[in-house]
Amino acid sequence: MSLQVIQTLSGLQQLVAEWRNQGLSIGLVPTMGNLHQGHLSLVEAAQAECDKVVVSIFVNPLQFGEGEDFDSYPRTYQQDEERLREISADCVFYPSIQEMYPNGQQGQTLVQVPSLLTGLLEGALRPGHFDGVTTVVMKLFNMVQPDVAVFGQKDFQQCAVIQKMVEDLCVPVNIRIAPIARDEDGLALSSRNQYLDASQRQIAPVLYQQLQWMSKELLSANQKVAEVCERASENLLNAGFSQVDYIQVCQVGSLLPVALIESEKLSCNYYVILVVARLGKTRLLDNLLL
Repeated sequence: MSLQVIQTLSGLQQLVAEWRNQGLSIGLVPTMGNLHQGHLSLVEAAQAECDKVVVSIFVNPLQFGEGEDFDSYPRTYQQDEERLREISADCVFYPSIQEMYPNGQQGQTLVQVPSLLTGLLEGALRPGHFDGVTTVVMKLFNMVQPDVAVFGQKDFQQCAVIQKMVEDLCVPVNIRIAPIARDEDGLALSSRNQYLDASQRQIAPVLYQQLQWMSKELLSANQKVAEVCERASENLLNAGFSQVDYIQVCQVGSLLPVALIESEKLSCNYYVILVVARLGKTRLLDNLLL
């Protein structure tokens, strides 16, 4: 069956009901469009587990703060459709802002995960951002009622926040976190990479290289995390990054920062290195599990 393009909630619910009546399992991949291979890998992960997959494309105004790039965020709907057809996606849901927020953004009930998790890292720099994320994701969960939803590890804190929401609210959705898709030089694939000019694109892979260096340093012996983070930050600035928003080593579940890595006691995937740094005005996010 060819890709079905749906723009209304009623059309989406009708399609989902048809699939349910056939006893089919349903996957959801929420995106903001401008699809690249990283997004497509999420769709393919959902396809491997579910009979049918809905890919939502919605640039969500609730998660953009003042001065952020909502208006300039790339919108490439026709190209996105073509890419989804190439991988035999089942449905793309393109709602308008009016369809998602019929009572307006100011009148929208918000889903809010506790600040212990949302007030750190990205949440500290972008107040209200995660309220917008959890609200739109919960709405999509209710609209699609998927068995499985797939998110990318690149937005590590977002994944943790969504998992917390699903657990606390007993949402009957299985969350899958897909590995970071990278270019050949290690740069994590992101829609914002296209903002980089040629010289910045040459510098950008240093971000992942520093994560790898940090991992080796932290696991080689008992290390003071702050010293390793400080050296990595200096290395990024020396390489040409304009600013390091943060670089921290955190516990995977709570995202609380840690002061010391005791390598001989390290349990698998217990710590994660999280970094956001800017090349010019472009914010690049990346992370690496220890």
